[in-house]
Amino acid sequence: MYGIRFHCAADREGTKINLAVSHMGLQVFQGNTKINTFNWSKIRKLSFKRKRFLIKLHPEVHGPHQDTLEFLMTSRDQCKVFWKNCVEYHTFFRLLDQPEPKSKPILFSRGSSFRYSGRTQKQLVDYVRDSGARRTPYQRRHSRAQISTRTLCADLPKQSLSFNECLKVPGSPSSATISFHSLHASSTPPCPEPEPAQPPTSLQEDRGKGTPKPLHSFQGISMDNPQLSPFALKSHLTLSPSFQMSTLSLPGQAPSPLQSPILSEVGTARLDEEEEGRKKRYPADKAYFIAKEILTTERTYLKDLEVITVWFRSAVIKENAMPEGLMTLLFSNIDPIYEFHRGFLKEIDQRLALWEGRSNAHVKGDYQRIGDVMLRNMCFLKEFTSYLQKHDEVLTELEKATKRLKKLETVYKEFELQKVCYLPLNTFLLKPIQRLMHYKLILERLCKHYTPDHQDYSDCKDALKEVAEMAAQLQSSLIRLENFQKLTELQRDLIGIESLTASGREFIREGCLFKLTKKGLQQRMFFLFSDMLLYTSKGVTATNQFKVHGQLPLHGMIIEENDNELSVPHCFTIYSAQRTIVVAASSKVEMGKWIEDLNVAIEMAKMSQEKSDLFLDTSVCDRSNRSSDEVSLEQESEDDTHSSHSSLDKQTHHRANTTMHVCWHRNTSVSMSDHSLAVENQLSGYLLRKFKNSNGWQKLWVVFTNFCLFFYKTHQDDFPLASLPLLGYTVSTPAEADSIHKEYVFKLQFKSHVYYFRAESEYTFERWMEVIKSAASATGRMSLLIPKESKEMNGN
Repeated sequence: MYGIRFHCAADREGTKINLAVSHMGLQVFQGNTKINTFNWSKIRKLSFKRKRFLIKLHPEVHGPHQDTLEFLMTSRDQCKVFWKNCVEYHTFFRLLDQPEPKSKPILFSRGSSFRYSGRTQKQLVDYVRDSGARRTPYQRRHSRAQISTRTLCADLPKQSLSFNECLKVPGSPSSATISFHSLHASSTPPCPEPEPAQPPTSLQEDRGKGTPKPLHSFQGISMDNPQLSPFALKSHLTLSPSFQMSTLSLPGQAPSPLQSPILSEVGTARLDEEEEGRKKRYPADKAYFIAKEILTTERTYLKDLEVITVWFRSAVIKENAMPEGLMTLLFSNIDPIYEFHRGFLKEIDQRLALWEGRSNAHVKGDYQRIGDVMLRNMCFLKEFTSYLQKHDEVLTELEKATKRLKKLETVYKEFELQKVCYLPLNTFLLKPIQRLMHYKLILERLCKHYTPDHQDYSDCKDALKEVAEMAAQLQSSLIRLENFQKLTELQRDLIGIESLTASGREFIREGCLFKLTKKGLQQRMFFLFSDMLLYTSKGVTATNQFKVHGQLPLHGMIIEENDNELSVPHCFTIYSAQRTIVVAASSKVEMGKWIEDLNVAIEMAKMSQEKSDLFLDTSVCDRSNRSSDEVSLEQESEDDTHSSHSSLDKQTHHRANTTMHVCWHRNTSVSMSDHSLAVENQLSGYLLRKFKNSNGWQKLWVVFTNFCLFFYKTHQDDFPLASLPLLGYTVSTPAEADSIHKEYVFKLQFKSHVYYFRAESEYTFERWMEVIKSAASATGRMSLLIPKESKEMNGN
């Protein structure tokens, strides 16, 4: 990484990291991978105490309870050197004028007197503009001996342009590591140019290795064939006209997050011409893109299965943490399913290659259909129904074993913190049943698209019938498993509640509300179940867990909306047998969802034969009953945050991108039906991403699941490079002021955060818009408890 100097440090958990300072702010690296960036605008204060380097953030960045980050460096001298570097960078890049030196105290001095001396970046820019030497004007002249670009390209073979011949640099270890503007913007002999080439500013070298890192050229190019595998790069490294956008990477080398410079106007015009040719050559049928969705989601699904079959198996075998019986039960059920889908993915990939014309075999028959492949494999998948029916037993036994065996519990929690486990571990065990629902929805879209006389219609219809039968058999099991998985996830993330997975309990809604106390409105996280309502808070601890402050049984509870009585907007009162609390939602829509779900849940609790008091934890009940004054309870909770700090430090660190943490920071809520809808709308594929103030488009493999976008360099990567929680975001098409003049572009925005994504076709664009709208906006998410679903859930 050019211009980045690492400073060894460790976080509060002792994890080895590297700190670095740049023009934009402070950066945190794990190895050579950047995991976080703290912009100067988000930092309120930088300080150090002995070996501890402290970053104090503004409250709106991480909330009022987590505004100070602490890193432990190797020595005090190293800590002070890094602090001085930060002061210099911040002054130079952020301040308008040179800071005035402070007068030294006569008797005592407190803190360091170090200040940056010199001009700031703004002062230098002003100086060059006002009094700098004027450039001598000159007129560019073209040489008669130069060859036009069109003549050059006509002399080359029509099928492909050799990447090694056109872009090879003398002395370079690999010809595949050069980022280029366009074919006519290179200065190498095989590709002469009509104008002087720009300096190769995008060639970077890996720090310490001296090997150049690949960069990406994605400006103004549409993606048609996004799968450029490393095997193809190892063999020929040819740039075919069909591959206008390629992710160039070397085997075993970390991908570079940098983007290529802006293409020249001539290069953009040429790429637009080639894009027109690509549209004419490749299939534009909607059925092709529906079939391609099967391929892209199948790739993600297989990677999800590998989290269990490969990575988790390796972790438990290494520590010998799982009993033999549980090992047999778990992997004997999921291994055959994994092997089947490996073959299925290969067959789908081969059919799409023939459909696209990547192989000459398409001349021997009509391969522009997918129904025969789906029918054959769906019939074979019915033999695995018995394995899928055992997932209930597998999930239950795994949860019991983690409670009983401390060694397995430790391995389980440590594995969930690894990058490859980007979701809660037990979520991956539900993927095989959820995948059946995906097949059903995709086949329904295919059958709706085809006319009855189409050659592929009958096979798709028969395949849909086979999948619908399996989905109907496993639907009740899936609802029960999703509820059990959510309860176990909350059990690990909540402190102060036991036996959350009690029999008969159903999760309904989680979200952020503001609780009215004598101190004012206090932010709290609420969890609504079929028998009780929990409210919690998040303190300054070494973990990301929430501490339970109270439980309110639904039996006898009354909800009253009092928007007109109090000055607090979107406010309503909850009357229970233990106490009365007043809460406020962030919007009228959020308040309506909470009131509706609470009223229906109260009615369900009345009709239930089992009393909710049996499920309550006696210790928390005693504490709640003992404190009738709400202020004393809140004061106790604030004190508990500090007094229990040492005990919480011993807890295992938890992931910060779970749904409850996103709801906490985005001030919203999510119901169980939202979770189920997000599962149905899982999507993956290649997209082009552009930031608000960036010029180039970056090609990424994007996975949508659990209300979040996960970004990979390619579909072959084992773990995501970054994630973007979508709760609270709005999705729309770019406005005229955005100056995005490309097709199939959608815009994601949350406050000042803006991202642009470009899809490859109209169908893909509509699918991404559909699934993101269902998860991002509050209006897209629905209330859980409608009569049909409530009856269905009670029956299970």
